[in-house]
Amino acid sequence: MSTSMHPQTAQDPADRRDFVRTTFDLGDVVLRPWSRRDAESEGMLDGLVAAAADPQIALWNPIATADRAAALAWVEARDGAWDRGAVAPFAVVEASGGALLGAVTLRWVDREDGLAMIGYWLLPAARGRGIATRATGAVTSWGFATADARRIEIAHATGNESSCRVADRCGYLPEGTLRDSHRFGDGKYHDEHLHARLATDPEPDAAAPTA
Repeated sequence: MSTSMHPQTAQDPADRRDFVRTTFDLGDVVLRPWSRRDAESEGMLDGLVAAAADPQIALWNPIATADRAAALAWVEARDGAWDRGAVAPFAVVEASGGALLGAVTLRWVDREDGLAMIGYWLLPAARGRGIATRATGAVTSWGFATADARRIEIAHATGNESSCRVADRCGYLPEGTLRDSHRFGDGKYHDEHLHARLATDPEPDAAAPTA
């Protein structure tokens, strides 16, 4: 894995808890910050519309991108989040051709305390290739190393087994069940499994991921 800093952004050493635009080269896929240039790409906007219509994403990770206009507003909001340094939303794209595959987002829950949360989704064509595991692992390590995160959490509906597998493979230890914790895309509250990694935890063993 290689990373490159956004050429126009430098981290203020006085605030290590700013998320700074970074690109991750994972070989077959690239993680890069959502930016306003994506708003000019019909392919990216159409990919977001397709994501909103996918039943699995609509249930577990609903996004408000039902049409191009909504997708445009969504992208602009992600770009603004980077500007504030408090949320790190990445587009996951094919290294060859740049087609949208999914997204990973790291955000502060309590910035002063170093507590963050990570989430992810993939379009159907990207599933089963280990992309979610590799992307989540890369952003997790980056959050600890460059933003001084102390603890990063994953919370997913108990019925979302694929997300549970990603958490396990990325070294997020299970910590319990949160009852009626979050209202998902079906309008119902679901129990969630809570997983977490600490900055002091060892990196997970390398294995062949499939999610």
